[in-house]
Amino acid sequence: MTQGGRGETGSTRTPAASRFGTGRVEPIDVGSLALDDGTVLPAVHVAYRHDGPGPREAPQVVVVHALTGSADAAGDWWAPVIGPGKAFDTDRVGVLCANLLGGRYGTTGPTSRDPATGRPYGRAFPAITARDMASAQWSVLDALGIGDIALLAGGSLGGMVALEVALARPGAVGSIMAIAAPAATGALALAWDHLQLALVERLGEEGMDLARRLALTTYRSEADFDDRFGRDVEDDGRFSIVSYLSHQGQKLVDRFDPDTYRTLVTAMDAHDIGRGRGGIAAALHALAPGATGRPTRLLGVGIAGDILYGPTQVRALVDAGAEAGLDARYREFTSRKGHDAFLAEWGVMEAILREGLAEAIA
Repeated sequence: MTQGGRGETGSTRTPAASRFGTGRVEPIDVGSLALDDGTVLPAVHVAYRHDGPGPREAPQVVVVHALTGSADAAGDWWAPVIGPGKAFDTDRVGVLCANLLGGRYGTTGPTSRDPATGRPYGRAFPAITARDMASAQWSVLDALGIGDIALLAGGSLGGMVALEVALARPGAVGSIMAIAAPAATGALALAWDHLQLALVERLGEEGMDLARRLALTTYRSEADFDDRFGRDVEDDGRFSIVSYLSHQGQKLVDRFDPDTYRTLVTAMDAHDIGRGRGGIAAALHALAPGATGRPTRLLGVGIAGDILYGPTQVRALVDAGAEAGLDARYREFTSRKGHDAFLAEWGVMEAILREGLAEAIA
């Protein structure tokens, strides 16, 4: 859903003196990574950006990006809400965002070189899950010496991974903010993803173009498309909505690749925090008071108008958290932007993030 700088950052170990507050996307080697299915991925590198003070000077906030995003949250997709004086005020807190495992922008994924063959992994890249992505996030945090997270926030796939980051180390996260993200990917989202994956599988880049067009119809709302495009027609005779979708599909082809898209969508389909943990409520119980030395708050943010991971799914996550004994609360706002509202409704997001951070560091 979001964009980031094109290309893959080279792998290197970042000097300790430059790890915090650089405001730049930096590469870091984190060694091998044991995956959810037992596979060991060697020589993993991750791209990350850190803004603001380091962990010895201030509380740390971790932001997790959505499907096609990058580590450049503060300079790109959440730039209006991260920085001095903004919702995530980098004069008061450190803010870290790392490109997800399997991603396109600097982290080991299908376009990375396989040490065993010397060639890009391509389709041979292992099937990964949101838990594997969470493990990679912790590898970065460990390498940087960040063992305590005041607030962990993410939207869509980012919210799914945020839940897994907290569940991987109960007691290490003070607050989770899951925005437009469910506890487990629902049937309707699985159906849409199935169609996207089938297109990519059969048609490669052309299929990814079409998959992106299909996905955009789930990211926005009927009202948004009617307001912006209606039945307007372009000079070439195409409906304006068709021209828009064609443009967005080509933009993704220009900056992404089919193997990475397939890897990330498949990981999103596998998302279920209750898998192997006795169900969703049982999983969340690990974050409750008494289960660890430090309980974790849960704030689920639903978007009325979101047809992909709408309010019903987010509220179910919060209800499961409450059942598990967490301080779990639900917040909802209405937007004609649909699912993508967390990337567009800056006034609302500013207020929600500012409030969430204030509670996390109170």
